[in-house]
Amino acid sequence: MKSRYCLYACLLLISACGQETEVVVYDDKAIADESQKAHWLAYGRTHDERRFSPSDQINTGNVADLKVDWFLDLPQDVGLVSTPLVVDGTLYFTGTMNVIRAVDAVTGELLWKYDPQVAKEIQGKRKIGWKHNRGISFYEGKLFAATWDGRLFALDATTGKELWTVRTFDIDQALYITGAPKAFKGKVLIGNGGTENGPSRGWVAAYDAETGAEAWKFHIVPGNPADGFENAAMEMAARTWTGEWWKHGGGGNAWHGFTYDAELDVVYIGTGNGSPWNRKIRSPEGGDNLFLCSIVALDPDTGEYRWHYQTTPGETWDYNSNMDIVLADLQIGDAGEEPVKAILHAPKNGFFYVINRKNGKLISAEPYVETTWATRIDIETGRPVEVPGARYETDAAYVTPNPYGAHSWHSMSFNPHTGLAYIPAMHYATNFSDEGIDLETFQAVKFSGGIGVNPLPAKSPRDYPASLIAWDPVKQEAAWQIPQQSGPNGGTLTTAGNLVFQGRADGRFVALDARTGEELWSFNAGLGITAAPITYELNGRQYVSILVGWGGGAAGLGAKYASQEFSPSHLGWDYGKHMRRLLTFSLEGRAEMPALPPPYFPEPIEAPDFMIDPALAQQGATAFGACVACHGLDAKAAGMAPDLRASQIVLDGESFASVVRAGALVARGMPANPEITDAELDALRHYIRKEARE
Repeated sequence: MKSRYCLYACLLLISACGQETEVVVYDDKAIADESQKAHWLAYGRTHDERRFSPSDQINTGNVADLKVDWFLDLPQDVGLVSTPLVVDGTLYFTGTMNVIRAVDAVTGELLWKYDPQVAKEIQGKRKIGWKHNRGISFYEGKLFAATWDGRLFALDATTGKELWTVRTFDIDQALYITGAPKAFKGKVLIGNGGTENGPSRGWVAAYDAETGAEAWKFHIVPGNPADGFENAAMEMAARTWTGEWWKHGGGGNAWHGFTYDAELDVVYIGTGNGSPWNRKIRSPEGGDNLFLCSIVALDPDTGEYRWHYQTTPGETWDYNSNMDIVLADLQIGDAGEEPVKAILHAPKNGFFYVINRKNGKLISAEPYVETTWATRIDIETGRPVEVPGARYETDAAYVTPNPYGAHSWHSMSFNPHTGLAYIPAMHYATNFSDEGIDLETFQAVKFSGGIGVNPLPAKSPRDYPASLIAWDPVKQEAAWQIPQQSGPNGGTLTTAGNLVFQGRADGRFVALDARTGEELWSFNAGLGITAAPITYELNGRQYVSILVGWGGGAAGLGAKYASQEFSPSHLGWDYGKHMRRLLTFSLEGRAEMPALPPPYFPEPIEAPDFMIDPALAQQGATAFGACVACHGLDAKAAGMAPDLRASQIVLDGESFASVVRAGALVARGMPANPEITDAELDALRHYIRKEARE
C-alpha cells in the first residue's frame, strides 16, 4: 500500500493482458527531481525554486526560429500573473478571480474549468484586495489553490472536481491572498497579504493535503504579551519590540516566498514588512521587530522554529523579504571543499544574500542596485550598516530602492551551468517623510488602511526604471545587465540551452544568451507581460508557455507610486482593450494568431455641466485612498481596472452608488462598500471629476 510520504514511488499495476504498467506518483522526490524535462511540477519548477530546465532542444543556435505553436484567448481575464504547471501532458493555470483551467499542453484544448465563485463569496462584503493570483500547487494527483477572499481548496487534477475547501481567515478580515500555496510532505502551506489594509498580524498555516484539516500555524510577529505566547519563538521575538505594537498588528504578512528543502527537510518562509510601515509608530523605542523581513526556517511536520535570518532589522521602508528563496549548491571555497548548501535571496532592500541553509548563517551580501538606506551588510553581525537619516528621523529622506523594491515577486531564476541568477530588477526612488502625521495617535483603520508615512515619488537614480541583471552569487557581482525603459517586467526562466526568457512590460517576450545577455529572439505579444514563462518537453518537442496579461501592483497603483518619468500608466495597456492570452511556442510552431490593437490611452470625459466643489474634491481625495490599489493614484489607471476619469458611471450618482456601494460589478472584481455614505460617494465623484478635468 502506497505511503502518503513515499518518495517518487511507482505503483505496479497488473493489466488485463498481464503486463506491468509503471505509474509515477508525483510527490516530494518527484518535485525535487531537477533532471526530468516533461513536467513543470511546482511554482519554481522543482522544490529548489530555480526555474531552471535541463531542456536544450531550444538553444542559442536555433531560438531565432521559435514561433507560436498554439494559443488560448482569455476574454474574461484581466491581470494574468500566474506561473502554469504541467503534469503528464496537461497544463494548469489560474486566472482572474481565481478561476482554474486545465488545457492539453500539446494542443491548447480546454479540458476543464473550475470557478470558485469569488464574486458570490464577497457579494455585499467590503472586501479589499487584488483579483489576480500568482499560481497553484500540485501534489499526488491534486491541485491546490487559494482565493482572493481567503479560501484554500483542493481539486482532482484529472477532473477538476473539488475535493475540499477551507477558510484560512474570516472573510470580514482586511486580508487577501494573491500567492501560490506550497505543497510538500502531505501538507499545503499558505499565508496572506493585507499589511497596508489595516492592523495586521501575519502568519502562515499548513493544512493536510488529504483532508484540509489545519496541521500547524506559525505567527510571524508576537501578539499581546498579556495573552501569553504561542511558542518560545514568539517569546523571543517579543523582546525585539517596544511599545504596544500589538495594537497595530505588527505585520510580517507572508504573501509569497515559500520553499521546501527536500534534502534537509526544512521549509523556508519569506516574511513581510511592518504594519504600519513606520517603526516610530508600531515600535516607538526601536528594536529589530522579529520576524519582519526575514527568512524563517521551520520544521515541515510541526511548524516549529529552527532558525532565522533578518534582512532588514526594524524595517521602515516596506522592504519585505517575500521574494524567491532559491536553493543551490555553490562552490564558494577551494575546489576541494564541499559545496555550500545555500539560499539565494534578492529581497526588496537591494542586497543579494547568500545564506547557509543549514544554520541561517550569512555567507555574503552585496548590493545589486543602488541602496541609499545602507552602505553594506556587516558579514560578522549580518546586519546592515545604515546611512544616517535614512529613517527620516527629522527630515525627509531620499531612499532607493523605493517600496516597489529592487526586486519584487517577479521571479528570479538560477542556472547551475552558468552559475548566474537572473533578476528582474527595478531602479525607483522615494522621498520618505512622516511630517504631518501624529506618531502618538496614529492608528490604521480596517479596510481603509494606513501606513504611517508619506512616500512620495522621487527621481530615479538611473535613466531607466528597470533592468535584467545576471548576478554571480559566488563573486557577488553582476556578470551583465540589460537596461529596460519600462517596468516592472516579468519573471525569468533559464535553460540548459544557455537561454534566459523574460516577458516585459512593453509587450515583448524575449530570449537572451544566458552567458552574455545578447538578445537572440523577440516576439511582440501586443500586451504587457508580468507573468513568468515555463518550458516542458512532450513527444520529442520542447515548448515554452507564458500568460500575457498586464497585471500586478504596477497595473493598479500606476504612475505616482513608481515615478513620474517612468510611469506604468504611459504604457497604454488600458483595461478591457487587449485580449489576454496563454501563448505556447515551439521551433515547429505554425499557429496564426490575430494581432492586438495598439496601446490605448483613454480620454477623460469633459462633462462641463458637472460643477466641481473644491472642498468636496479634497474630501474625496482622502476617501479615494482605499481605491488606489486598482484604480491608480490620482485616479490615473494603469490597466488593472477602468480609468474612472473616462467613465460615464461617475457622472450619474445613482449608477455610481450601485457600483461602489451595492457591488453591481462584483463579478468583475469590484467589491461592494456597504458602509459608504451618500456624502462620501458625492465627495468621490467630485474628486474623480477634478482629476479628469486636470
